[in-house]
Amino acid sequence: MSDQDELDAWGDALNEQAESEADTDDVGADDDPWGNALSEQSKAEAAEGAKATKAGAMDAAAFEALNADRGDSKNKVDLDVVLDIPVTLQLEIGRAKVSIRNLLSYTQGSVVEMDRLAGEPLDLLVNGTLIAHGEVVVVNDKFGVRLTDVISPQERIKKLK
Repeated sequence: MSDQDELDAWGDALNEQAESEADTDDVGADDDPWGNALSEQSKAEAAEGAKATKAGAMDAAAFEALNADRGDSKNKVDLDVVLDIPVTLQLEIGRAKVSIRNLLSYTQGSVVEMDRLAGEPLDLLVNGTLIAHGEVVVVNDKFGVRLTDVISPQERIKKLK
């Protein structure tokens, strides 16, 4: 028997005792404060249990409503929410590993040799993730990149793993 059941049993027993004493001795319920307290507690807990049952039913109903909305294809994602989020776009010509001694010896006019050959495509990275390859173009005296190969979403996901 759990502690709660024992308290309920004691409360019921004390209530019965108080009622029988009231019938025989004309003693009021105020003469047994412990019985009254236990009785009130058991009634309050019973009421809370009933409320919890109703609340559980309401939660389940709300959960079912959420699941029903989830499967509808009518509810389309509003892409306007994410279209204005800024991202960092990087173009990578190549990479080079150098020692700190060599790095400190660089001056104006020094040439740093990259790991890519001339004419090889550049890497286009968005927030550090490779999404395309391209080549440098000049348009109206400004540099640009012409995309020559776009990485498929499946390949990008594979690289993340």
